Amino acid sequence: MGLPRIAPYPLPTAAELPTPRGPWQPETRRLALLVHDMQRYFLAAYAADEAPLKPAIANIARLLAHCRTRGIPVFYTAQHGNQDRRDRGLQADLWGPGMRALDEHVTIIDELTPAEGEHVLVKHRYSAFQRSNLETMMRARGRDQLLVTGVYAHIGCTATVVEAFQRDIEAFIAADAVADFSRDDHDMALRWIARTSGVPMTTDSLLEVLK
Repeated sequence: MGLPRIAPYPLPTAAELPTPRGPWQPETRRLALLVHDMQRYFLAAYAADEAPLKPAIANIARLLAHCRTRGIPVFYTAQHGNQDRRDRGLQADLWGPGMRALDEHVTIIDELTPAEGEHVLVKHRYSAFQRSNLETMMRARGRDQLLVTGVYAHIGCTATVVEAFQRDIEAFIAADAVADFSRDDHDMALRWIARTSGVPMTTDSLLEVLK
């Protein structure tokens, strides 16, 4: 129960990405960016100065900078500490009580601090859409595409991509701006998304398309 210690592994390259079934391409006027669960509690499982975490953070920062200069809306997810067992639900059976209400648990890391006006959604379940107004805020801003970054690729990131698809929101996952428990889990997430619900792309490819 609880989070594992995560051994370093290399992030996938463009040549290693699965071919998606979806024909979608990200567009500046339609896209929103999601920074998913980049809190100290979740990232403590990694070696801070090694892949996948260090380059993934750098790539999220690049995407953030681009989106902020182009007026692309940015959203974050973050869990609260000291969750009531009744609110945490079945997650407690798989992952234990979760984070405590401490700065070293709940704080989004300094490199990715939300800017003024960016919304931090309270995270309740794997998908960022569950018990949140993410879709409403996207629709109000004329956005029907979502780019997912963060942790963990095969859990909350995948769940969010799948739910975006089920809400008719075209979904993308930044394959080298997410991290996971292992390279096998990481690759499995990208393969599953590519086959069923979204488009994996590298940060370089995303920035090239969105320039």
